[in-house]
Amino acid sequence: MNYEISRKRMVQDQIAARGVSDRRVIDAMLKIPRHIFVQEAFAAQAYSDTALPIGEKQTISQPYMVALMTELLGLTGTEKVLEIGTGSGYQTAILATLADRVCTAERIRPLAMRARKCLDSIGLFNVKLRINDSDDSPVGWEEEAPFDAIMVTAGAPDVPQVLTDQLAVGGRLVIPVGNESEQRLLRIVKDADGTLLTEASVGCRFVPLIGRQGWQIERT
Repeated sequence: MNYEISRKRMVQDQIAARGVSDRRVIDAMLKIPRHIFVQEAFAAQAYSDTALPIGEKQTISQPYMVALMTELLGLTGTEKVLEIGTGSGYQTAILATLADRVCTAERIRPLAMRARKCLDSIGLFNVKLRINDSDDSPVGWEEEAPFDAIMVTAGAPDVPQVLTDQLAVGGRLVIPVGNESEQRLLRIVKDADGTLLTEASVGCRFVPLIGRQGWQIERT
């Protein structure tokens, strides 16, 4: 399978055709080998217009959603970005290509370890990864704050204040908010006086954000 041709078709048919126009985002989507971030059995489907399972009951978002969320952050290359939910590491890779530094947190250790290997394999060493797999894991990343941009890659019941507190003035937060089965993508900008300006984007479906800033789960 020619993955380069598949990437070009993905960008043309799924991303540019749906209105994503940020040239830097498009170039990053053309550059990053999405197929290495999915399970081997799904490599042939890596560039299809769908979310795919990555194990541990988690998914890699469809390419269009990755591109759209990234475009909404408006990255220029100088930013320090926080990502909540590393998952496969694919969205992390796109962010790391477009920003100066990325701090990413993942609660599922096997996913985090696999994502780290994938990121290292393509030379993305500007990513700091933390595993938040305990009940007392910190929310956000206070010691690295403030952040110029924050992306949450799981659906939350509301916008966590701890994340808006860690957002720099002029910073952008992109997060899916809603119930556990359906959300609306929100873009939040922190104004000079600390006011939060919220814009609603598309409807979406993400796995639930688990923890103190999201949904609670029963421990067994």
